[in-house]
Amino acid sequence: MRKFVGAVLVFVGVTALVIAAVAAFWTSNQVQKTPLDTDNTTYAAGTASLSGAADVPVKAIQLSRADSAASTSDVIVFNSSSCLVIVKGDTPDCVDATDPEGRLLSAGSEIFATDRHTAEAVNDPKILPADAEEKHGLVNKWPFDSQKKDYKYWDDLTAKEVTAVYAGTDEIDGLDTYKFTVDVDDAPIEIAAGVPGTYSSSKTIFIDPRTGTIIKQNEVQERVTDAGAPVLALDFGMTDDQVASNVADTKDNIKQLDLVSRTVPIVGLVLGLVALIAGVLVQAARRRPSEAQHAQE
Repeated sequence: MRKFVGAVLVFVGVTALVIAAVAAFWTSNQVQKTPLDTDNTTYAAGTASLSGAADVPVKAIQLSRADSAASTSDVIVFNSSSCLVIVKGDTPDCVDATDPEGRLLSAGSEIFATDRHTAEAVNDPKILPADAEEKHGLVNKWPFDSQKKDYKYWDDLTAKEVTAVYAGTDEIDGLDTYKFTVDVDDAPIEIAAGVPGTYSSSKTIFIDPRTGTIIKQNEVQERVTDAGAPVLALDFGMTDDQVASNVADTKDNIKQLDLVSRTVPIVGLVLGLVALIAGVLVQAARRRPSEAQHAQE
């Protein structure tokens, strides 16, 4: 009986140690990837100043859905669309260009790809359409296990990489976040078709370092013509409900990451060592009486 119990304990111990090692060194890396079923809707609100009207209420929506069929094990393809509208009464999330009340400020859609772990843009013609805009740096999130350092970040209006400067930490609804600032000053852009101008922006982005998720984002933006005439000024950011939703979802995701990358390896290591040592001791105890009996003979 002791022989059987000892062998079982050794087997259980070795198995638990293997599971702990796999969870720590392989599985945790596999789960630290942007899910291929990502489907995010982000809401923002604020005010705009345009053509003689100041502090006009506006709201924005951005849809970002993963194309799992076009994605790979390492790269995720996104279909993204956005819409910014003036709020007049019960305004829908988006209106078309022929809206009789002229509530549409901007709208657009694009396809891009990012690395599922580092979140950096990927420009692969094998998975992206020929007319996809080439991007560089971070696009819609930060990497898993983000660091307290500056990152390269993609600015859509200038179509260039800019620097996201690490600016400290902040707690949002009980979640510890890293704060980054992204500033663009008087960058040349096309204000409208055939109308040159400049664009300035100051973004503040709060991210969860474990998952790289953007928790909160605010932006102050201004567009003027080359002649200095103001065209559009914006002061807007994610709504309070959106931030609360981001925090809740991220806390759930962190729990799942901790289960795989910390809880399972630690529990597996402790149980594995206990079972292995117990099994060895049981087998050793079984051998001692047999060896003593053999010596007497």
